[in-house]
Amino acid sequence: MLHRILASLATLALLACAPAHAGPLVDVSVVDRDTGEWLAQHPHRGDLWVAGTPGNRYSVRLTNTTGERVLVVLSVDGINAITGQTANPSQAGYVLEPWQTTEVTGWRKSMNDVAQFVFTDLGDSYAARTGRPRNVGVIGVAAFREARAYRYPQYTPPPIARGSMEKRAEAEAAAPAGSSRGIAANDAARQQSIGTGHGGREWSPTSRTGFDRATRQPEQVSEVRYDEYRRLVALGVVPRRHGPTWRDESPRAFPGGFVADPPRYR
Repeated sequence: MLHRILASLATLALLACAPAHAGPLVDVSVVDRDTGEWLAQHPHRGDLWVAGTPGNRYSVRLTNTTGERVLVVLSVDGINAITGQTANPSQAGYVLEPWQTTEVTGWRKSMNDVAQFVFTDLGDSYAARTGRPRNVGVIGVAAFREARAYRYPQYTPPPIARGSMEKRAEAEAAAPAGSSRGIAANDAARQQSIGTGHGGREWSPTSRTGFDRATRQPEQVSEVRYDEYRRLVALGVVPRRHGPTWRDESPRAFPGGFVADPPRYR
């Protein structure tokens, strides 16, 4: 009887030590800022795809699904969205407070502003213009838990934590554009239709904070691939539309997601 009690206590101790959170640390979605719509994610052959509209601005929506701080290193087209380096999980990232949701709207230019993410022609993408077209068409995150469970003040928007490899400029980022030659030499880049451009500046203040990673390798690495709708049809990601699609045009109190910019005066 005593052995059974001790065994039960040992089992309870193991359960108490096991991680309580089994899902991803961070949920990732893409929002079209010009329409206010969340872009639907289409699973296809192990990848998740979204359809981007050329010329439209977008944001990457990050949601911390845990009750502790997490560090999120954001990669767009294979480039760190904060530092401009070719992305690596060990670099700088955004720190999300427990359960916090934020939208990253562009390439970090300073502690006060960003250059907007915008779907654009492949040759005009930031990656192609800096001679790095190989990974155009993918948005990714590497997420880490924090080693120390201290209580920190709430931050809005999320602060930046330095990475172990952080530099402001990398030699390859300063390479001559030569984008047409780089794209022609890469089959994957030739197939890709759109990329992420370096759009207009907008106010997006942030701050710095410390963050000790619990592990050297990220606990979560997630990717979302994107391209034009016509390309997703050609790849078999989404079915081809046959004829007009019927829509319910009845008025709705909550028809969309976010407030889009009004049309410009002509």
